[in-house]
Amino acid sequence: MPTPKLVLGSSSPRRRDLLARIGVTPDRINSPDIDENPYKGEIGRVYALRMAQEKAAAIARGDDEIVIAGDTTVVVGRRILPQAENEQMQRGFLELLSGRRHNVYSAVCVIDRDGNVQSKLSVSAIKFKCLHADEIESYIDSGEGIGKAGGYAIQGRAEALIGWMQGSHSGTIGLPLYESRILLKNAGYPVG
Repeated sequence: MPTPKLVLGSSSPRRRDLLARIGVTPDRINSPDIDENPYKGEIGRVYALRMAQEKAAAIARGDDEIVIAGDTTVVVGRRILPQAENEQMQRGFLELLSGRRHNVYSAVCVIDRDGNVQSKLSVSAIKFKCLHADEIESYIDSGEGIGKAGGYAIQGRAEALIGWMQGSHSGTIGLPLYESRILLKNAGYPVG
């Protein structure tokens, strides 16, 4: 059977770069258009898995194609922090995260050639140092947290503000590579 083609269901350059770390280059990239609002009372881990599955399902797949999609969700307590849309929103997120532990749920979903759906979830715990107002403002001025869940990018300047982390670094960036590799292999995609 010929090697299937891979479709990445994401416009995120981070997810494309992460796949490249395991020697995977998508044949096609298609950004899904879905409603990303959490359901009332939905918890973070359920939301992240649902988002990854809905993103993968929203991508038109050819007979010889496999789809991979992911979602990364930042959660404080039971509160899901969306992507920071502006500086005011980002400031509020960083003030909330300051000195506190929070979780990052990173889900990945793969749909194989036969339409079989498999998903996995990576859970990471992160604690920011107690952030001073000037540190928050300096980070906001960098511009890197806008459009990111929770208002920060761990692969950038925010990494120097994190005192402790347990879990998947790649998952916190946007796609858990260990779980992605397993799902791709299970779907018949050649991963080293």
